[in-house]
Amino acid sequence: GYELTEEECNVSLADFKAMYVDESGAVQRQRLAFHARPTPEMQKKYTPLPRPGNPEPAPDVGTIHVEFSPQPSVGIKDLKAFAQLLNEKNYHTGIFVAQAAPTSSALKIIPSILPTVMEIFKEEDLLVNISRHELVPKHTLLSPEDKKRLLERYRLKETQLPRIRMDDPMARYLGLKRGQVVKIIRKSETAGRYASYRWVI
Repeated sequence: GYELTEEECNVSLADFKAMYVDESGAVQRQRLAFHARPTPEMQKKYTPLPRPGNPEPAPDVGTIHVEFSPQPSVGIKDLKAFAQLLNEKNYHTGIFVAQAAPTSSALKIIPSILPTVMEIFKEEDLLVNISRHELVPKHTLLSPEDKKRLLERYRLKETQLPRIRMDDPMARYLGLKRGQVVKIIRKSETAGRYASYRWVI
């Protein structure tokens, strides 16, 4: 849901090597950093419904910054530096891609920088695009209006919906937040395909 050009997404191996690999054949991870703005469609999905005290709510999404750690391990110092960069450049979300899982003490920095969002992924978890795997059904985030219509249509409270955890691989892939609802479309031998809905917890 972010604005990226076709050239940025589809880089040939030869071009990638020319831009990001040094003479010894090692990838220069610090050169891989980039940022992107959310599309208007994504902003709409992340804008809460108007309320009496807040008739024009701001979208809960903004510019994202992605950085690849050149260090073999990640500690407090690395995540503090990344948090400082997000704060200085006023990025809404930061994704830190590391070669190894960060220490438990380093992870304590993440809640301390709220409302700025920081997510950490291990490189090995990103080698396969799970959204394109044949066993993973299509997940689509519902906008607040669609969520409201769904609950009204079935006369439900959101707590009555089946749940999906925020640490679910597809929830992390989509960057889902607590309270959102995701539509999951599965193939069915009898119905062709059917939709189910999950509430993010």
